[in-house]
Amino acid sequence: EICELWSGSDFVASPRLSPDGTRLVWVAWDHPNMPWDATRLLVAPFADGALGDIELEFGNGAEAWVEPGWGPDGTLYACSDRHEWWNLGSVSADTGFAPVIAGPFEIPTPSWVFGMQRWAITPEHTVAAVGLPTGDELVIDGRTVSMPDATVASMQPMSDGIVYVGAGYGHEAQVVKIVLDGPKVTREVVHAGRELPVDIGYLIEPESITFPTGDGDAVAHALYYPPTNPDHVGVEGTTPPLLVLAHGGPTAQARRQLQLGILYWTSRGIAVVDVDYRGSTGYGRSYRRALNGSWGVADVEDCVAAARYLAERGDVDPERLMIRGGSAGGFTVLSALAFHDVFAVGASRYGVADLEALATDTHKFESRYLDSLVGPWPEAKAIYDERSPVNHVEKFSAPMIVLQGDEDAIVPPNQSEMIVAALEQQGIPVSYLLFEGEQHGFRKAENVITALEAELVFFGEMLGFAPAGDVPTIDIRR
Repeated sequence: EICELWSGSDFVASPRLSPDGTRLVWVAWDHPNMPWDATRLLVAPFADGALGDIELEFGNGAEAWVEPGWGPDGTLYACSDRHEWWNLGSVSADTGFAPVIAGPFEIPTPSWVFGMQRWAITPEHTVAAVGLPTGDELVIDGRTVSMPDATVASMQPMSDGIVYVGAGYGHEAQVVKIVLDGPKVTREVVHAGRELPVDIGYLIEPESITFPTGDGDAVAHALYYPPTNPDHVGVEGTTPPLLVLAHGGPTAQARRQLQLGILYWTSRGIAVVDVDYRGSTGYGRSYRRALNGSWGVADVEDCVAAARYLAERGDVDPERLMIRGGSAGGFTVLSALAFHDVFAVGASRYGVADLEALATDTHKFESRYLDSLVGPWPEAKAIYDERSPVNHVEKFSAPMIVLQGDEDAIVPPNQSEMIVAALEQQGIPVSYLLFEGEQHGFRKAENVITALEAELVFFGEMLGFAPAGDVPTIDIRR
């Protein structure tokens, strides 16, 4: 039998019972906030399958509480960004939020999904994964300990240490146990990831770069992957093409781990920069909120600035700049190609072309997301119209490949098809791949492969290079 314990907010998440089963903590928030904007932390007594009156509540409307939980002795812990960074602290009526693991780093990741816990407390140890520019490190009882795992998730305490899911630049996700014996730290792989037939010479740990962007003293961040192939080098005296990646979300960040989809490009002589544009997580609350009211502007400026920075530094060819993104990142791609003349070619994967359609027809969780990113709907309709690439199709001038799932309910095919039709009408080279049975993101292995190969072929056609190996022929409408 399902029993309702509590109601009173648009959303609840992360219910956690105390070790003795007498108290329940959870997080709640209301529209128009997202769980990284402003949430409340609530605690109530629990007995006989029912909650008592709320006995503890935190949340001032300007801080985001995430990842609550209990220590083995019944102490309540949670993460809050009230001091700029998402840090871990103990929580009580007497002391409020008392930092336990704190510094200029973030412990939680944005709450798009459940179960991403990144801290654990055992009877003898306090452990958290802290996000640094090129990946996670563990803080164990105040000591920073480096591990091969640059991305850590789903951390849980054990009797003799902790366990988590970890991925690094040299391995995919695997189950890792950290045995803690006094000051001694031992890492054990409990369940290994796939054994990949990839020569170590192809693997790259990216360079974390920070560069000026926009107006004033603003900066943005990115991970730069130079071309890497143990058997081949570029032509002497030349610089490689650059592929700029715009991540989805947009409240997210570039992934700090082995990504075969990035090695696909770098092994073929193409540099990649994965941009953590303003609005990305991992750099504090102020940076995360820097996209508020500026989606389609600040993120685009940062992708442009990343490309120019690497070109001016001499790493890449300024005449062969490419940009690719999916979903929210696809919106950034479309905006970059509509409102800037920097990229020679682009690839949009199920990119948002019409902000009004996204604001008025999406699921509950994201139905007010654009209130902060763009402006309140419908009061800010003029801004939605101005920012929507579908309303500025005459400004496109660069060739584009567009990839779309035919069952996508978040960004329906008609948005992509309007962009394709406009490019065709203007005589701009365009290729359109519609994947049967795919929704918002490609899941089938054969479609993932086809999409990558099609992008490579299209980029090669537009930039004048011939990809090595067997590649498909694609339809390019000119």
